[in-house]
Formats: sequence, C-alpha cells, structure tokens
Amino acid sequence: MKAIVRKAYGGPEMLVLREVDDPVPGSDDVLITVRAFGLNRAELYMRRGEWGDAAAISGIECVGVVKEDPCGLLAPGQAVMACMGGMGRTINGSYAEYVAVRRENVVPVDSVLDWATLALLPEAYAVAWTCLHGNLALRPGQRLLVRGGTSSLGTAAIDLAVQSGARVSATTRQSSHQAALREMGVEQVIVAEGALCESGWDGEPFDAVLDLLGNSTVLDSMRVTRPGGRVCLAGFLGGMAPMESFNPLSQMRSGVHLSFFGSFEFGGANYPLGAVPMQAMVRMVEAGRLRPRAGKVFGLDQLPEAHALMERNAACGKLVVVV
Repeated sequence: MKAIVRKAYGGPEMLVLREVDDPVPGSDDVLITVRAFGLNRAELYMRRGEWGDAAAISGIECVGVVKEDPCGLLAPGQAVMACMGGMGRTINGSYAEYVAVRRENVVPVDSVLDWATLALLPEAYAVAWTCLHGNLALRPGQRLLVRGGTSSLGTAAIDLAVQSGARVSATTRQSSHQAALREMGVEQVIVAEGALCESGWDGEPFDAVLDLLGNSTVLDSMRVTRPGGRVCLAGFLGGMAPMESFNPLSQMRSGVHLSFFGSFEFGGANYPLGAVPMQAMVRMVEAGRLRPRAGKVFGLDQLPEAHALMERNAACGKLVVVV
C-alpha cells in the first residue's frame, strides 16, 4: 500500500510517500480502507519528536470502509469513523491507504456526506462533545468561553455549544477572525494574546471554559470562571511548556473545578467511542444544523505541504486529506 512515512524527526520534508506492507489486523482490530482523514496539531508534535517515540506512519483519525473485521461484527464495505486508540502514536496511523485500528476506536456510520466532509468530524467533534457534555457538564443558557476558538477543535466546540443553547464567547489572536466567529453564533469575540483582563472581556464570569491554549492560560481561565464553574483543559495551542512553580493553594480560585481530557483515552473503559453520538452529529451536518469549518483538501502525496500550512497557522479551517 501507499503510505506517508516519517523518515526522521524534523520538518514537513521528513514526510515521504512510500510503498509499505499492508497492515495485518489482530483479533481485536478492524482493517479500514482509508478514504479521508483530518489533520491535527498533535501530528506536528509527533513529527518533530516532541511527544517522544511515535509510529513512523502518523495520523490519529480517519473515515473509510471496513476491509476486514476478524470478529465479523462489522461487514466489509461498512462506512466507519476511527480516532486515536494509539493511532499514529504506538501503532501506525491513518496516513496510508489502509489502517488497522482497535475495534473499540471504530464506530459505524451511515451518511450521504462525501468523504472530505465526514473527515471533518471524528477527532474534533468527538473531543468537543466529550469536553462539553462530560467535563464541563454544559447546560442550555450557560456562558461558555472557548479559548482558541478558530482552531478545528475550537470551532467544533462552538458549533456544538451553540446547538445546545449555550451562550458562547471565544478568543482569537487575530482581529480578522471576528466576523467568522460571529457568523458561527459567538456572542462575544475577545481578541487576546494572554490574560483576558488585559483584553476586551466584559468582566462577567463564565460558567464554563474550554481552554485549548494549554498551560500558559489555564490559571487565567480559572480566574474568569465563577465559583462552582468548570474549566476543561483539552489543547496545547500555546505550547507544551509545563507550568512553573504551580501552587494550587494560592493560584487556584476557590470553588472552580479544573479537569483535563485527551483523546488518547477514547476506546478505554471510561471513554468508549461508541458513547459519543457520532451518527447523530452526522445527521445534524446533513441537515445543516452543524457546520464543520472546512479548510483546504489535499491528496496523500501533498501531505508535507499540508503540514507546512498547518505549522504556519494558516489553515483557516480543518485540513483534510482524501486518499
């Protein structure tokens, strides 16, 4: 099969198209013919070696059809979505014509959407739904702040939160993104590089904050959340440097709940991917109720170009590769 293989850790030029052996599914795996996959910033860190050892074939999500299910639970030709479960980290991922994925990380779907559109959903919408309805327990009418609102995960969270009846605010570093965020249903757009108190925040505390920037802003996110409110850390757009001299007794706001979610948990006992209503979200996209923010579509051989675009923060929507 054709696959994009990382020949060494480094820049986008380290990603090369090669012929490799087809993966052989184990008894607990599903072999998927990959039709398309979305790109994620996590894959930049894997390519650069900043997450330690990673599989030579990256890619943490995909959509496609079942080629083989050794257990016979999924029929050949069944359309499926898959994400994480070691994909691209501990096992070869979806940057290929075929991928073998743990069954717990594969969900069947039925849809009239094209593959490029379906590929916008698995990772971003599964993580966003889990953070909003699990970690943040978001309810209609509550005020939600999404920090990193123009990222693919941020726009997915905004899309889902608006549909759930929440009042959504979002941050962006670029004032040129304000119109696009308001079109998505964001009530308050805050142009901010750092602390919100130094920006255009109106000063009213939030019920919930989804922080996709990471360690550099999480304490500030807690400061703008009401007592009894929740903050969920689910990204690292601001870098992966650890917090220095963190002292919860003096730095955490009393009564604010802080949690974390990483999609590598999907497929485990606590976070079965099947518990995420992916089929319902597909139907909402078909009906125009959810509007995934699409960026440029690439071919498999153009993947280094796609990585370079993502690394420059110039994606303007979720980048997708159609195989």
